[in-house]
Amino acid sequence: MKKLLLSAILFCFATAGFAQTNLISYDDLSYLLHNNINKADTFFMAKGYTLVKKDEKKNTRKYELKIAGGTYVTNSIRVDGRRMYIEMETNELAQYNMIYNSVSQYINKESSTPDVQTILVKDLGTIYIMVNDAVPYNPTRREYTLRIVAEKGITAYN
Repeated sequence: MKKLLLSAILFCFATAGFAQTNLISYDDLSYLLHNNINKADTFFMAKGYTLVKKDEKKNTRKYELKIAGGTYVTNSIRVDGRRMYIEMETNELAQYNMIYNSVSQYINKESSTPDVQTILVKDLGTIYIMVNDAVPYNPTRREYTLRIVAEKGITAYN
């Protein structure tokens, strides 16, 4: 009986430990911005995202992850020349916290207006964060839109 209980507890901790592996962090953003869009396909599929839209002519991709509890993370990637732009829309607070906490040690400059929070991140670029109320209104949920623009020197290689 004790072994069964111990096994159940270890299983719960193991699954809770891997619960955030599909959320995006600073290292993931850095990998995406430094590599080409085809590597993004492999990366997001490994994270558990599904490819929603792919346009070869415009060099855009859209990936979506549905999380239990009715939350989601949607990533849109666009390549313009050799620079990559990422737009992330989510109502998952853990995703916003993951991004903010993982870039906090690399912040060069941070500014905020009532509508947009701007973070200039070392060796990454600029992150623009917009927060809105969820529709329909829910006091516990917010809609987060994060736009990541790579620095001029960061280009994707083939």
